[in-house]
Amino acid sequence: MSDDEDIPNLVPIENEREGDKVPITVITGFLGSGKTTLLNYILTEQHGRRIAVILNEFGEGSAIEKSMSVGQSGELFEEWLELRNGCLCCSVKDVGVKAIENLMKKKGKFDYILLETTGLADPGPIASMFWLDDELCSDIYLDGIITVTDAKYCLQHLKEVKPDNVINECIRQIALADVIILNKTDLVDEVSLSELKNEIKIINSMSTLIETQYSKIDVGVILNLNAYGTNCPDTLTISTGESHIDPLVTTATFETGGYINIEKLESFFNDLLWEKNYKDSSGNIIEIYRMKGVFSVRGDGKRHIVQAVHEIFDRSRTSDWEEGEEKINRIIFIGRNIDRTILKNSFLSCISD
Repeated sequence: MSDDEDIPNLVPIENEREGDKVPITVITGFLGSGKTTLLNYILTEQHGRRIAVILNEFGEGSAIEKSMSVGQSGELFEEWLELRNGCLCCSVKDVGVKAIENLMKKKGKFDYILLETTGLADPGPIASMFWLDDELCSDIYLDGIITVTDAKYCLQHLKEVKPDNVINECIRQIALADVIILNKTDLVDEVSLSELKNEIKIINSMSTLIETQYSKIDVGVILNLNAYGTNCPDTLTISTGESHIDPLVTTATFETGGYINIEKLESFFNDLLWEKNYKDSSGNIIEIYRMKGVFSVRGDGKRHIVQAVHEIFDRSRTSDWEEGEEKINRIIFIGRNIDRTILKNSFLSCISD
Protein backbone atom coordinates (compact mmCIF):
# COMPACT_ATOMS: atom_id res chain seq x y z
CA MET A 1 0.00 0.00 0.00
CA SER A 2 1.37 3.41 -0.94
CA ASP A 3 2.20 6.03 1.67
CA ASP A 4 -0.53 8.38 0.50
CA GLU A 5 -3.33 5.87 1.10
CA ASP A 6 -5.16 6.44 4.35
CA ILE A 7 -6.01 3.51 6.58
CA PRO A 8 -9.64 3.86 7.67
CA ASN A 9 -10.45 3.95 11.35
CA LEU A 10 -13.06 1.79 13.01
CA VAL A 11 -16.00 4.17 13.07
CA PRO A 12 -18.79 3.26 15.49
CA ILE A 13 -22.19 3.33 13.81
CA GLU A 14 -25.33 3.62 15.88
CA ASN A 15 -28.34 1.54 14.77
CA GLU A 16 -27.03 1.30 11.22
CA ARG A 17 -29.54 -1.41 10.24
CA GLU A 18 -32.65 0.50 11.24
CA GLY A 19 -34.90 2.36 8.87
CA ASP A 20 -36.24 1.24 5.53
CA LYS A 21 -33.11 -0.34 4.05
CA VAL A 22 -33.60 -3.56 2.10
CA PRO A 23 -31.50 -6.62 3.04
CA ILE A 24 -29.48 -8.26 0.25
CA THR A 25 -28.22 -11.84 0.38
CA VAL A 26 -25.40 -13.13 -1.83
CA ILE A 27 -25.92 -16.67 -3.14
CA THR A 28 -22.72 -18.41 -4.18
CA GLY A 29 -21.56 -21.96 -4.76
CA PHE A 30 -19.41 -24.05 -7.04
CA LEU A 31 -20.49 -24.95 -10.57
CA GLY A 32 -23.40 -27.40 -10.57
CA SER A 33 -24.10 -27.13 -6.85
CA GLY A 34 -27.73 -26.09 -7.32
CA LYS A 35 -27.70 -22.28 -6.98
CA THR A 36 -29.99 -21.61 -9.93
CA THR A 37 -32.24 -24.50 -8.89
CA LEU A 38 -32.55 -22.87 -5.46
CA LEU A 39 -33.40 -19.48 -6.92
CA ASN A 40 -35.90 -20.90 -9.41
CA TYR A 41 -37.53 -22.72 -6.49
CA ILE A 42 -37.77 -19.44 -4.57
CA LEU A 43 -39.20 -17.66 -7.61
CA THR A 44 -41.96 -20.22 -8.14
CA GLU A 45 -42.80 -21.42 -4.61
CA GLN A 46 -45.76 -19.90 -2.78
CA HIS A 47 -43.82 -18.71 0.28
CA GLY A 48 -45.67 -15.42 0.79
CA ARG A 49 -42.54 -13.25 0.57
CA ARG A 50 -41.75 -10.48 -1.91
CA ILE A 51 -38.24 -11.29 -3.06
CA ALA A 52 -36.23 -9.73 -5.89
CA VAL A 53 -33.78 -12.18 -7.45
CA ILE A 54 -30.80 -11.21 -9.63
CA LEU A 55 -29.45 -14.23 -11.51
CA ASN A 56 -26.15 -14.16 -13.34
CA GLU A 57 -27.65 -15.97 -16.30
CA PHE A 58 -30.57 -18.34 -16.68
CA GLY A 59 -29.59 -21.92 -17.38
CA GLU A 60 -31.21 -24.23 -19.87
CA GLY A 61 -34.58 -25.50 -18.75
CA SER A 62 -35.08 -22.68 -16.30
CA ALA A 63 -38.57 -22.34 -14.90
CA ILE A 64 -38.37 -18.60 -15.53
CA GLU A 65 -38.22 -17.19 -19.05
CA LYS A 66 -35.10 -15.21 -19.90
CA SER A 67 -35.54 -11.57 -18.92
CA MET A 68 -32.82 -10.03 -21.07
CA SER A 69 -33.58 -8.70 -24.53
CA VAL A 70 -30.99 -7.67 -27.11
CA GLY A 71 -31.26 -4.35 -28.97
CA GLN A 72 -30.49 -3.75 -32.63
CA SER A 73 -26.90 -2.77 -31.84
CA GLY A 74 -26.39 -5.79 -29.61
CA GLU A 75 -26.66 -3.87 -26.33
CA LEU A 76 -28.44 -5.50 -23.41
CA PHE A 77 -31.64 -4.09 -21.96
CA GLU A 78 -32.35 -5.18 -18.44
CA GLU A 79 -35.96 -6.08 -17.70
CA TRP A 80 -37.52 -6.98 -14.39
CA LEU A 81 -40.25 -9.60 -14.52
CA GLU A 82 -42.96 -9.60 -11.87
CA LEU A 83 -44.00 -13.19 -11.15
CA ARG A 84 -47.26 -14.68 -9.96
CA ASN A 85 -46.00 -15.35 -6.44
CA GLY A 86 -45.07 -11.67 -5.96
CA CYS A 87 -41.35 -12.06 -6.67
CA LEU A 88 -39.30 -10.03 -9.15
CA CYS A 89 -36.42 -11.39 -11.23
CA CYS A 90 -33.88 -10.44 -13.83
CA SER A 91 -30.72 -11.92 -15.29
CA VAL A 92 -27.42 -10.12 -15.82
CA LYS A 93 -24.07 -10.95 -17.39
CA ASP A 94 -22.16 -9.97 -14.23
CA VAL A 95 -22.81 -8.76 -10.70
CA GLY A 96 -22.36 -5.09 -11.44
CA VAL A 97 -24.12 -2.43 -9.45
CA LYS A 98 -26.38 -1.33 -12.32
CA ALA A 99 -28.96 -4.09 -11.83
CA ILE A 100 -29.28 -3.26 -8.13
CA GLU A 101 -29.59 0.48 -8.84
CA ASN A 102 -32.35 -0.17 -11.38
CA LEU A 103 -34.05 -2.52 -8.94
CA MET A 104 -34.13 0.13 -6.21
CA LYS A 105 -36.29 2.28 -8.51
CA LYS A 106 -38.96 -0.34 -7.83
CA LYS A 107 -38.48 -0.05 -4.08
CA GLY A 108 -41.65 -0.97 -2.24
CA LYS A 109 -42.48 -3.91 -4.49
CA PHE A 110 -40.14 -6.27 -2.62
CA ASP A 111 -38.73 -6.88 0.85
CA TYR A 112 -35.55 -8.85 0.12
CA ILE A 113 -32.90 -9.11 -2.61
CA LEU A 114 -31.08 -12.31 -3.53
CA LEU A 115 -27.99 -11.91 -5.72
CA GLU A 116 -26.49 -14.94 -7.46
CA THR A 117 -22.78 -15.06 -8.33
CA THR A 118 -21.05 -17.21 -10.92
CA GLY A 119 -19.82 -20.62 -9.82
CA LEU A 120 -16.19 -19.49 -9.86
CA ALA A 121 -16.72 -16.16 -8.08
CA ASP A 122 -15.04 -15.16 -4.84
CA PRO A 123 -17.92 -13.60 -2.83
CA GLY A 124 -15.52 -11.46 -0.79
CA PRO A 125 -15.18 -8.50 -3.20
CA ILE A 126 -18.93 -8.61 -3.84
CA ALA A 127 -19.65 -8.40 -0.11
CA SER A 128 -17.17 -5.54 0.28
CA MET A 129 -18.94 -3.59 -2.46
CA PHE A 130 -21.93 -3.04 -0.19
CA TRP A 131 -19.73 -1.38 2.44
CA LEU A 132 -17.69 0.75 0.05
CA ASP A 133 -20.47 2.10 -2.16
CA ASP A 134 -22.10 4.87 -0.09
CA GLU A 135 -25.00 5.32 -2.51
CA LEU A 136 -25.85 1.62 -2.42
CA CYS A 137 -25.53 1.53 1.36
CA SER A 138 -28.15 4.24 1.69
CA ASP A 139 -30.77 1.88 0.27
CA ILE A 140 -29.61 -1.65 1.09
CA TYR A 141 -27.46 -3.59 3.54
CA LEU A 142 -25.68 -6.91 3.27
CA ASP A 143 -27.65 -9.55 5.18
CA GLY A 144 -25.43 -12.59 4.61
CA ILE A 145 -23.62 -14.94 2.25
CA ILE A 146 -25.18 -18.30 1.39
CA THR A 147 -22.99 -20.99 -0.16
CA VAL A 148 -24.63 -23.92 -1.95
CA THR A 149 -22.54 -27.10 -2.08
CA ASP A 150 -22.94 -30.37 -3.98
CA ALA A 151 -22.80 -33.02 -1.27
CA LYS A 152 -21.64 -35.64 -3.78
CA TYR A 153 -18.72 -33.71 -5.30
CA CYS A 154 -17.84 -31.03 -2.74
CA LEU A 155 -15.02 -33.04 -1.15
CA GLN A 156 -13.55 -33.63 -4.59
CA HIS A 157 -13.63 -29.89 -5.31
CA LEU A 158 -12.05 -29.12 -1.94
CA LYS A 159 -9.13 -31.43 -2.77
CA GLU A 160 -8.40 -29.85 -6.15
CA VAL A 161 -4.89 -28.41 -6.12
CA LYS A 162 -4.34 -25.01 -7.71
CA PRO A 163 -1.02 -23.86 -9.22
CA ASP A 164 1.35 -21.77 -7.11
CA ASN A 165 -0.44 -22.80 -3.92
CA VAL A 166 -3.55 -20.76 -4.74
CA ILE A 167 -6.61 -21.51 -2.60
CA ASN A 168 -9.36 -22.93 -4.80
CA GLU A 169 -12.72 -21.20 -5.23
CA CYS A 170 -14.73 -23.86 -3.41
CA ILE A 171 -12.71 -23.36 -0.21
CA ARG A 172 -13.06 -19.56 -0.46
CA GLN A 173 -16.83 -19.82 -0.88
CA ILE A 174 -17.13 -22.04 2.19
CA ALA A 175 -14.79 -19.87 4.23
CA LEU A 176 -16.90 -16.74 3.61
CA ALA A 177 -20.32 -18.35 4.10
CA ASP A 178 -22.75 -17.48 6.88
CA VAL A 179 -25.04 -20.37 5.87
CA ILE A 180 -23.94 -23.44 3.89
CA ILE A 181 -26.57 -25.48 2.07
CA LEU A 182 -25.54 -29.12 1.68
CA ASN A 183 -27.52 -29.96 -1.45
CA LYS A 184 -28.07 -33.36 -3.11
CA THR A 185 -27.72 -35.21 0.20
CA ASP A 186 -29.77 -38.05 -1.30
CA LEU A 187 -26.77 -38.94 -3.49
CA VAL A 188 -24.36 -39.70 -0.63
CA ASP A 189 -24.28 -42.07 2.32
CA GLU A 190 -24.14 -40.99 5.96
CA VAL A 191 -20.41 -41.67 6.29
CA SER A 192 -19.53 -39.46 3.30
CA LEU A 193 -21.90 -36.74 4.47
CA SER A 194 -20.40 -36.78 7.96
CA GLU A 195 -16.89 -36.47 6.51
CA LEU A 196 -17.96 -33.49 4.40
CA LYS A 197 -19.59 -31.77 7.38
CA ASN A 198 -16.42 -32.21 9.40
CA GLU A 199 -14.24 -30.72 6.68
CA ILE A 200 -16.60 -27.75 6.27
CA LYS A 201 -16.72 -27.04 10.00
CA ILE A 202 -12.93 -27.07 10.23
CA ILE A 203 -12.73 -24.50 7.41
CA ASN A 204 -15.61 -22.41 8.78
CA SER A 205 -16.92 -23.20 12.25
CA MET A 206 -19.09 -20.05 12.21
CA SER A 207 -21.47 -21.16 9.47
CA THR A 208 -24.83 -22.87 9.82
CA LEU A 209 -25.23 -26.12 7.86
CA ILE A 210 -28.55 -27.00 6.21
CA GLU A 211 -29.18 -30.27 4.33
CA THR A 212 -31.38 -30.19 1.21
CA GLN A 213 -32.44 -32.21 -1.80
CA TYR A 214 -33.19 -30.48 -5.12
CA SER A 215 -32.37 -27.18 -3.32
CA LYS A 216 -35.76 -27.17 -1.59
CA ILE A 217 -35.53 -25.11 1.57
CA ASP A 218 -37.60 -23.03 3.96
CA VAL A 219 -36.83 -19.58 2.57
CA GLY A 220 -37.03 -18.08 6.04
CA VAL A 221 -33.82 -19.78 7.20
CA ILE A 222 -31.66 -17.81 4.73
CA LEU A 223 -33.33 -14.41 5.21
CA ASN A 224 -32.95 -11.80 7.97
CA LEU A 225 -29.62 -13.25 9.11
CA ASN A 226 -28.19 -9.78 9.86
CA ALA A 227 -24.81 -11.53 9.70
CA TYR A 228 -23.03 -8.23 9.02
CA GLY A 229 -25.04 -6.13 11.39
CA THR A 230 -25.89 -6.07 15.06
CA ASN A 231 -26.50 -9.79 15.35
CA CYS A 232 -24.40 -10.65 18.41
CA PRO A 233 -22.14 -13.62 17.59
CA ASP A 234 -22.93 -15.60 20.72
CA THR A 235 -23.02 -18.72 18.54
CA LEU A 236 -19.32 -18.49 17.68
CA THR A 237 -17.83 -21.73 18.92
CA ILE A 238 -14.26 -22.26 19.99
CA SER A 239 -12.42 -23.89 17.09
CA THR A 240 -10.26 -26.91 17.87
CA GLY A 241 -7.68 -25.88 15.28
CA GLU A 242 -7.73 -29.34 13.66
CA SER A 243 -6.05 -29.71 10.29
CA HIS A 244 -8.01 -30.85 7.25
CA ILE A 245 -7.39 -31.64 3.59
CA ASP A 246 -6.03 -28.13 3.09
CA PRO A 247 -4.34 -27.16 6.37
CA LEU A 248 -3.69 -23.63 5.07
CA VAL A 249 -7.35 -22.59 5.50
CA THR A 250 -8.98 -22.91 8.91
CA THR A 251 -10.87 -21.21 11.74
CA ALA A 252 -9.59 -19.86 15.03
CA THR A 253 -11.75 -18.44 17.83
CA PHE A 254 -10.62 -16.73 21.03
CA GLU A 255 -12.39 -15.20 24.00
CA THR A 256 -11.46 -13.39 27.18
CA GLY A 257 -13.03 -11.25 29.87
CA GLY A 258 -12.13 -7.66 30.69
CA TYR A 259 -12.42 -4.64 28.42
CA ILE A 260 -11.05 -3.98 24.94
CA ASN A 261 -8.83 -0.97 24.26
CA ILE A 262 -10.29 0.35 20.99
CA GLU A 263 -7.07 2.12 19.94
CA LYS A 264 -5.05 -1.07 20.36
CA LEU A 265 -7.75 -3.05 18.53
CA GLU A 266 -7.67 -0.62 15.58
CA SER A 267 -3.89 -0.87 15.40
CA PHE A 268 -4.09 -4.68 15.48
CA PHE A 269 -6.66 -4.82 12.66
CA ASN A 270 -4.77 -2.28 10.55
CA ASP A 271 -1.56 -4.31 10.80
CA LEU A 272 -3.36 -7.61 10.20
CA LEU A 273 -5.82 -6.70 7.44
CA TRP A 274 -4.26 -3.72 5.67
CA GLU A 275 -0.54 -3.79 6.19
CA LYS A 276 -0.31 -7.62 6.12
CA ASN A 277 2.36 -7.45 8.81
CA TYR A 278 1.36 -10.69 10.53
CA LYS A 279 3.04 -13.94 9.51
CA ASP A 280 2.78 -17.49 10.77
CA SER A 281 5.67 -19.43 12.29
CA SER A 282 6.84 -20.43 8.80
CA GLY A 283 6.99 -16.85 7.56
CA ASN A 284 3.77 -16.98 5.48
CA ILE A 285 1.49 -13.94 5.53
CA ILE A 286 -1.68 -14.51 7.55
CA GLU A 287 -4.61 -13.85 5.21
CA ILE A 288 -8.03 -13.18 6.77
CA TYR A 289 -11.06 -14.02 4.62
CA ARG A 290 -13.72 -13.38 7.26
CA MET A 291 -13.61 -12.01 10.80
CA LYS A 292 -16.34 -11.33 13.34
CA GLY A 293 -16.18 -10.33 16.98
CA VAL A 294 -18.08 -8.95 19.95
CA PHE A 295 -16.33 -6.76 22.52
CA SER A 296 -16.89 -4.86 25.75
CA VAL A 297 -15.46 -1.33 26.19
CA ARG A 298 -14.91 0.14 29.66
CA GLY A 299 -17.57 2.70 30.64
CA ASP A 300 -19.57 2.17 27.44
CA GLY A 301 -22.12 -0.46 28.47
CA LYS A 302 -22.72 -1.54 24.86
CA ARG A 303 -21.75 -4.59 22.86
CA HIS A 304 -19.33 -3.64 20.10
CA ILE A 305 -19.54 -5.76 16.94
CA VAL A 306 -16.66 -5.87 14.45
CA GLN A 307 -17.07 -7.35 10.96
CA ALA A 308 -14.47 -7.91 8.24
CA VAL A 309 -14.27 -9.42 4.77
CA HIS A 310 -10.69 -9.49 3.52
CA GLU A 311 -9.26 -6.01 4.30
CA ILE A 312 -12.62 -4.21 4.68
CA PHE A 313 -13.92 -3.89 8.25
CA ASP A 314 -16.21 -1.78 10.43
CA ARG A 315 -17.48 -1.55 13.98
CA SER A 316 -20.96 -0.91 15.40
CA ARG A 317 -22.40 -0.48 18.90
CA THR A 318 -25.46 -2.59 19.63
CA SER A 319 -27.65 -3.43 22.60
CA ASP A 320 -26.67 -2.96 26.22
CA TRP A 321 -25.12 -5.80 28.17
CA GLU A 322 -27.68 -7.30 30.50
CA GLU A 323 -27.33 -6.46 34.19
CA GLY A 324 -25.12 -9.09 35.78
CA GLU A 325 -24.21 -10.57 32.40
CA GLU A 326 -20.57 -11.59 31.95
CA LYS A 327 -18.96 -9.28 29.43
CA ILE A 328 -17.08 -11.50 26.99
CA ASN A 329 -14.67 -10.40 24.27
CA ARG A 330 -14.88 -13.02 21.54
CA ILE A 331 -13.42 -13.03 18.02
CA ILE A 332 -13.34 -15.52 15.16
CA PHE A 333 -10.83 -15.58 12.31
CA ILE A 334 -11.36 -17.56 9.10
CA GLY A 335 -8.49 -17.52 6.67
CA ARG A 336 -5.22 -18.85 5.36
CA ASN A 337 -2.00 -19.51 7.29
CA ILE A 338 -3.83 -18.91 10.57
CA ASP A 339 -1.33 -18.99 13.44
CA ARG A 340 -3.38 -19.44 16.59
CA THR A 341 -0.62 -18.47 19.01
CA ILE A 342 0.28 -15.23 17.22
CA LEU A 343 -3.34 -14.13 16.75
CA LYS A 344 -4.32 -15.05 20.31
CA ASN A 345 -1.44 -13.13 21.85
CA SER A 346 -2.14 -10.09 19.67
CA PHE A 347 -5.84 -10.19 20.55
CA LEU A 348 -5.12 -10.50 24.29
CA SER A 349 -2.72 -7.55 24.06
CA CYS A 350 -5.73 -5.36 23.18
CA ILE A 351 -7.28 -5.84 26.62
CA SER A 352 -7.17 -2.70 28.76
CA ASP A 353 -4.98 -2.62 31.84
